[in-house]
Amino acid sequence: MAQVNLKVDDVVLCKVKKIEGTTVFLSVEDTSLSGSMVLSEVAAGRIRNLRQYVSPNRLIVCKVLKISGDHFEFSLRRVTSGERNRVLEGRKKERALRSVLKVVKGDGDKVIGKIKEDYVILDFLMEVKENPKLLEKYLSKEKAGRVYEIIAEKEDKEKVVLRKLKLKSLSEEGVEDVKEILKFEDAKVNYLGSSRFSVSVSGKDFKEANAKMDEVLEEIEKRAGKKKAELEIKKEK
Repeated sequence: MAQVNLKVDDVVLCKVKKIEGTTVFLSVEDTSLSGSMVLSEVAAGRIRNLRQYVSPNRLIVCKVLKISGDHFEFSLRRVTSGERNRVLEGRKKERALRSVLKVVKGDGDKVIGKIKEDYVILDFLMEVKENPKLLEKYLSKEKAGRVYEIIAEKEDKEKVVLRKLKLKSLSEEGVEDVKEILKFEDAKVNYLGSSRFSVSVSGKDFKEANAKMDEVLEEIEKRAGKKKAELEIKKEK
């Protein structure tokens, strides 16, 4: 388990352990830390279907509201889309780095743990782009060179596809409906203003990225239909 020191307002990935009455019990992924969340912090307004937001074993991005000893109080509704995307992107990058380290070193868990004592994984990888020798703090010179080579090769190959759309809901739970419609782990969603959003996905090539995008857009259309939300997907030029 990684050693982490959480502070109020930190945003982390949590797993829902159980729901009892008006309390959701959570554990912080890859740590021994745990805490809880009251229903009023799950979503704003009246919650008609709790399972749209939380259910046992589901991974959700939460914000630390309060710390009492070794117990943490979390919020889901206070997490912005940008914060959520950063945490999910960090998880994706960490898994990719762990996979590379497994190939080069055999077992990358200890290395990942040491890196996380000093850096957030996303920040670390950004610094490595500018200063590859940073890897030598955690690996031998030879293995650091090989890890950087694989990372650079993978990034060169990865392709990104972006689409824009307009999504609007006039229901009482309009804001929450839109959040739920656009909630994806494998796609980045950014708010552009005036009910407009951009959606981007990545793949090893454009064929894979476009296939992923088709699946995401199909799911958005399905969710929007169920919520009776207005959806307009900008056509590719």
